[in-house]
Amino acid sequence: MKKENVNKNIKTILFDLFICLISGIIVGFAYYLFSTPNDFAPGGVSGIASILSYLSGWNMGYFMIICNTPIFILVCIFVSKKTGIMLLIYMGVQSLTLIILELINCPVYKTTNNIIFACIGAGIVSGFGFSIMLRRFGASGGTYAISSLIKHFKPEKNIAYVSFILDASVVIIAYFAYGRKFENCICTLINLFIANVVVDYMLAGLKSGYKMEIITKNPDEIVEKLLSKRLGVTEFNVKGMYTREDKFQIECIFRKRHLGEILRILKEYPDTFVSLSQVKEVIGYFER
Repeated sequence: MKKENVNKNIKTILFDLFICLISGIIVGFAYYLFSTPNDFAPGGVSGIASILSYLSGWNMGYFMIICNTPIFILVCIFVSKKTGIMLLIYMGVQSLTLIILELINCPVYKTTNNIIFACIGAGIVSGFGFSIMLRRFGASGGTYAISSLIKHFKPEKNIAYVSFILDASVVIIAYFAYGRKFENCICTLINLFIANVVVDYMLAGLKSGYKMEIITKNPDEIVEKLLSKRLGVTEFNVKGMYTREDKFQIECIFRKRHLGEILRILKEYPDTFVSLSQVKEVIGYFER
C-alpha cells in the first residue's frame, strides 16, 4: 500500500511539473512573439516586467524573475508551499523561454498596421496558458499570488479589486512608458480582455452544458428515449397548482451536443412543459 502511495505521489509531482513546463512555455512564447515586439504590456505583474524591459532594453525574462520571485516565496511561507514552488517553477520556465527565444533570435510578429492581431494573438495564447495553470493549481501568476496572500491575512476582504487595481495600474503606466500613446493602452486593455475571456471559456466553457426540466404526463416514454441516448435522467412526482393535477418532472443534465436530439424527442409530446437553463460545468458520466 505504501509503495502504491509513493508511486501515486511521484506521478502527481511529475504531472504538476509537466503542467508548469507546458504553461510556462506557452505564456512565455505569447509574450515574446506578440507583446514585446509590438510595445504593449500584458496584465498584472507580468505587465510591470514588460514595461521595465521596454524602458531598460533588457530581456523581459529577467524582470519576470525579479518581480515575481519575492511574491511566490511569500506564498510558499504563508499560503501553500506546493503552490508557491510550482509557481516559482512556472515563472522560471516562462522567463527561461523568453531568454532562450531571444538568444536564438526567434522570429516575432512585428506589425505597425495590424497591431490588433498581435493583441488577439497574445490574449488567446497567453489565456490558454493561464487556464492550464489555474485548472491545476488555482493560480497562474503574480496577481493571483498577491490575492491569495491578502486572503490569507484578511480572509474577510473581497480580493476581486486586487486584479482590477493591478491591471488598471499597468494600463496607466503603459501610457507614459510607451511615449503617451493611446494605442498601447488600448492594446493592453484588449489583450487583458481576450486573455480573461479565454481563461473563463477554458475553465468552464468546455464542460458547460444544459439542465432541462420537463413537466409531463408521459414520463416513461420520454425517459426511455432519453436513456437510449445514454443520458442521465431523474424523475420527480409533482403537482401542478393551476390544474391541481398530479404530474411528473423529468430532470436531465447534458452536453451541448445533445440539445438538438432532445428537442426532437420532446416535439413528439406537445403537452409537455419544458424549461431550459445553462450550467457552468458538467462533471461525471452516466452509464446504464
